Amino acid sequence: MSILSHYRQLPFSIAFRLMIFAKRMLPSSLLLWMLTIPCLKASAQNGQPYSIHVLEAHPPLKSIRGLSAVTDDVVWASGTGGMVGRSINGGDTWEWHQVKACDSCDWRSLYAFNDRKAVVINAGEPAHVFLTEDGGQSWQQVYFNATPGIFFDAVAFYNDQEGIAIGDPLQQHFAMLRTHDGGHTWQQDTPAQSPEALAGESIFAASGTSLIARNGLTVFVTGGTVSRFHQLSGTRWNSRPLPLLQGQASTGAFSVAFLNNRTGIVVGGDYRQDTIRQQNCLLTGDGGRTWSAPVTALGGFKSAVAWLTPQILVATGTSGTDISTDGGKNWQKIGEGFHCAAKSGNGKRLFLAGKSIARLEKVE
Repeated sequence: MSILSHYRQLPFSIAFRLMIFAKRMLPSSLLLWMLTIPCLKASAQNGQPYSIHVLEAHPPLKSIRGLSAVTDDVVWASGTGGMVGRSINGGDTWEWHQVKACDSCDWRSLYAFNDRKAVVINAGEPAHVFLTEDGGQSWQQVYFNATPGIFFDAVAFYNDQEGIAIGDPLQQHFAMLRTHDGGHTWQQDTPAQSPEALAGESIFAASGTSLIARNGLTVFVTGGTVSRFHQLSGTRWNSRPLPLLQGQASTGAFSVAFLNNRTGIVVGGDYRQDTIRQQNCLLTGDGGRTWSAPVTALGGFKSAVAWLTPQILVATGTSGTDISTDGGKNWQKIGEGFHCAAKSGNGKRLFLAGKSIARLEKVE
């Protein structure tokens, strides 16, 4: 039994006198060590193995919604005021640029190829897609659309050439953009080629993670009056309902992540009532055919989720940042909330961004 534990079992008056006696008899450094070590040991045993380390506390923009981690070192971020940031040292320092031709754009969707090339898409109308190939020093507009109601929510690439962007419904079908030349030119699918939307169904541009596009897996998730999982099979879209909070404009699925083509997770909830813990997370082991809820729920609304390892996941939102160390079955809060989360491609780091930028750190 530690000294501190022994004192806790004594009546307060006796414990207080013994503590004063110990303070007088023992060197202060030794007493501090004896009292502190048991607490640190208990914390290490009972606490989570990861913590949040803030890298950029006050970036030069109000809100970050786009985040793309190419490697453990190369990370891009984007958001309000037409601002785009880049780090080439794992987020320790950042270089910020404003897309001058669109300085009022809210870049909620971002995809970075390397330390030089990236694509950003704004939320709202008119729609803009800009491309940089010199690390953000200059930007070229590669797509523009002023159609009333146009609103793009996420962008992803299968490889260096093939990419896709999704947006809210136009003519009762979700808007789809495609590129076949690495983002230099974009073409919009016809309504007949795009999945049909139900009344009041939409996509959330909360973190740019409502879409996944990779070999063998193209999916996106929706919310609003209904929440659904949309999957491309060949040239045909299949849609399945998701048993999440839904029925209001603020509810539904906000983010989807797959470890492989079968094991996946969807998170969301209600961003207007972000402390609701029910129906905000679903897990699948069969590629989205069936879904189940975790044993211990997420601590409220989440706008982004990412896999760090096959067992470790991180979900974040205005309600806070939660971690699971058992494949999403149980969750525990580890810190403040962010808008987006991104795992580095083929790396070991996970980044978070919102009003600030942070990195998940392993507690030694």
